[in-house]
Amino acid sequence: MSARPVLALDVGGTNIRAAVVVDDGTRVIMTKGRTPVADGPDAILDACEAALRDVIIKAPDEISRVIVGIGISSPGPLDPWRGVVIGTPNMGADFIDVPIASEMENRLGLPAFLERDTNVAALGEQAFGAARGCADFIYLTVSTGVGGAIVSEGRLLHGPDGTAGELGHTPVSMDGVCGCGATGHLEAFIGGAAMARTARAAIAEGASPFLAARSALKGIDAIEARDIAEGEDAGDPTCHAIFERGRRAFAVACVGFVNALNPTRIVVGGAISDAQGERLLGPARAEVAATAFRTPRDRVQIVHAELGADVGLAGGHPLVIARLGDPAWRGGRANSPSANG
Repeated sequence: MSARPVLALDVGGTNIRAAVVVDDGTRVIMTKGRTPVADGPDAILDACEAALRDVIIKAPDEISRVIVGIGISSPGPLDPWRGVVIGTPNMGADFIDVPIASEMENRLGLPAFLERDTNVAALGEQAFGAARGCADFIYLTVSTGVGGAIVSEGRLLHGPDGTAGELGHTPVSMDGVCGCGATGHLEAFIGGAAMARTARAAIAEGASPFLAARSALKGIDAIEARDIAEGEDAGDPTCHAIFERGRRAFAVACVGFVNALNPTRIVVGGAISDAQGERLLGPARAEVAATAFRTPRDRVQIVHAELGADVGLAGGHPLVIARLGDPAWRGGRANSPSANG
């Protein structure tokens, strides 16, 4: 049994997930419910509290009575030092400047710490997954969007505003509209939402018989990255071109990350990465080997993440343990780096 179990809370625009996590990363008890976005911030906070109380009640007594804190994962932008979600579009227009850490702390009576979801995932992979024993690595998630985190000398790289690590918004081209509205970002080419937009444009132009047939079955607005992947597997040239452009953009971005940041590993997770597997990572390795600077390319390994959908919960444990007792995370900008923060 763990001497330092924590509550982990993973807040997203679709679901709120909670767990009790012990020292080896095991999620002893987990729960999941829909995020009541339409009901506003107070309802979301109430749902977060309810999820946390649910796992406390269901956990064995010998674990629940020694829980030491709450680790909260949320999309950004956010202020991890104050524990405030600044504004996350997929949780509603009113979810602005929400002090979620202090709210959970006051409601549950336990110290609570907030971090961006990709940073929490990086901590999880560092503690329990593909980045074990690695002090310098990049975490990337390729899914509906493309997120990232940078760990340098064992610590998350935040930057002065807490926004460092937004690697999905690295420019890789002079065209391609990203979900954020800017042009040429990596996410514009390999993010699921962006590829779906490209696919809908191809349907409108009559460029893809496969996607046109799929659209007739489910509606053009329901086309998603999975449909494009299935079209590629079926031999549709347009679907292949969409994914090939995404894989190429990802490979080029990895060269930039290797040259600029000199990571020991690039750990890649997310739904699209999981589905693509070596079709995504293989070309990235080849491009890095061919074009990156020799010294960092000889060091870096590009590997699959190991923790899957639970990474945001598993990472809650090292998040809490690293920040317990550190006053930098109790209401202001860190004056000095903590072990994992």
